[in-house]
Amino acid sequence: MLWRRRVEPILRPLIFAWFKLSRGLTLGVRGIVRDAEGRVLLIEHTYTHGWFLPGGGVERGESAEESLARELVEEAGVRLTGRARLVSIHSNDTYHRGDHVLVYLVEGWEPCPPTQKGEIHQIGWFALDALPETLKPGHRRRLAEVFGEADADVLW
Repeated sequence: MLWRRRVEPILRPLIFAWFKLSRGLTLGVRGIVRDAEGRVLLIEHTYTHGWFLPGGGVERGESAEESLARELVEEAGVRLTGRARLVSIHSNDTYHRGDHVLVYLVEGWEPCPPTQKGEIHQIGWFALDALPETLKPGHRRRLAEVFGEADADVLW
């Protein structure tokens, strides 16, 4: 944990600088996954502090839905059993110029072994009224929007 806090401030700007140089426009996906008890799935990375909705970048030759399916298996051990429903699109210019994030509601899924290789520190299921304090603000806003507590914002 201490390592992440010391290295993150150095690595994060370098990673985003590389993305800016190698890609003009970027697209990311995030999935809102709920279990039978109504809890939402969140992940914590090894390389950055805080909790996030699972997801990541759409790769060349991959549709957004394919990317979501891949990221859910990799990061969280969740395999889609039906199509996820696109619920919102957000500009993420505040953090990365030219970036957009698609948010999907995942209603049909089954557990499977995660395929990540050291990227995820931990996976957790949280009740909507007991979300972790370190949940990133944009992710917290997406949950509030999807579950009727706030109007959708076009900005991440």
